[in-house]
Amino acid sequence: MPVIRLSGFADEAADGIDGQIEVIKALGWRGIELRSVDGINAHDLPDKEFDLVCRALDKAGIEVNCLGSTIANWGKRVDEDFSLAMATVERAIARMKALGTRMIRIMSYAIDLDEKGQPLADQRFPERVSRLNEICGRFAAEGITPVHENCLNYGGMSWGHTLELLDAVPALRLVFDTGNPSLTPDFSKPRPYPNQDAWEAWEKLKSKVVHIHVKDGWRDPATGEETYVYPGEGPSKVAVILADCLASGYSGWLTIEPHMAVVFHDASVHSPAERRRSVFIEYGRRVEAMLEAQGAEVAGGSAKA
Repeated sequence: MPVIRLSGFADEAADGIDGQIEVIKALGWRGIELRSVDGINAHDLPDKEFDLVCRALDKAGIEVNCLGSTIANWGKRVDEDFSLAMATVERAIARMKALGTRMIRIMSYAIDLDEKGQPLADQRFPERVSRLNEICGRFAAEGITPVHENCLNYGGMSWGHTLELLDAVPALRLVFDTGNPSLTPDFSKPRPYPNQDAWEAWEKLKSKVVHIHVKDGWRDPATGEETYVYPGEGPSKVAVILADCLASGYSGWLTIEPHMAVVFHDASVHSPAERRRSVFIEYGRRVEAMLEAQGAEVAGGSAKA
C-alpha cells in the first residue's frame, strides 16, 4: 500500500511561524513546505529570525520537506545579475543544512514578452540552461535535489517546454502541480492560447515527477482571471491524477497549496485569519479523503526518509 507523506505551504494559513506550525499540527501532519515567514522567504530572513524559525519547528517536531525558494521564479528575468541568484543559492544551501531538508523548489525564469505582452519567439533558452546548470550543479554538490515547478515560467509554458528543460539540465527534477496546467496558457498552441490540459500534462510528465503540489482552479483565457477551488471542484483532474500517481507506485511527499484565501503571487487577495486557517484545514482534509479513497496510507512522514 503506498504511503503518502503530507505537507502544506502553511504561509497560506498564517504569516508567522507559530501559526503555520499550529495549522500543520491541527491536521495531524509532520511536514511543512517552508516558503515565507512574515512575508519574507526563508532564505532571505535575517539570521536571528531564521534561528527562531528553526527552534520553533524543532520544538514542534515539524520537518521541512522542501524549501519553496524564489530562485529563477516568474519574477526573475534571465538577464538579471547572476551573482544575486548565486548568492541566494548559497544562502539557501546554508538554511537547508540547518533545517535538515534536501529538496528545493526553483523555476526557470520569467517568460520573455514583447511590448504587447506576447511571448517572444526567442526565449534565450541557452542562457536559461547555462544558468540553471550552474544553479542545479551547486545544489547537487551539496546533496540537495532542485525541483522545477510547472508554473508560469519558461519551463511551464507547455509540457514540451518542461521536458526540453529537464533534458538540458541533468540535475533538475520535477515537482508537478496539479492546478498549474489549467491555470497556465499552452504556449505550444496558436493564439489565443488555451489553457493547458492537466491530464495530458500529467501523462507526459509523470515519469519525471519526484514531488507533487495539489491545487485546483482555472484561468479565463479571455480575461486572464484566475479562480481557485477545493480539490476536485475544478478542471485540474486532481482525483484521477492522484489515483494514477498511486497506481504508479508513488510514495513521496504531497504538498497542498490552496490559493483560495490568499494567493502567494497576488498580494491583492486577502482574507481574515480564521478563514485562512479554516480553508487550509478543509483543503487538507479533502486531499486526505481523496487519497484514502484510493487505498493510500496517509502519514505525516519524515523528510529524511
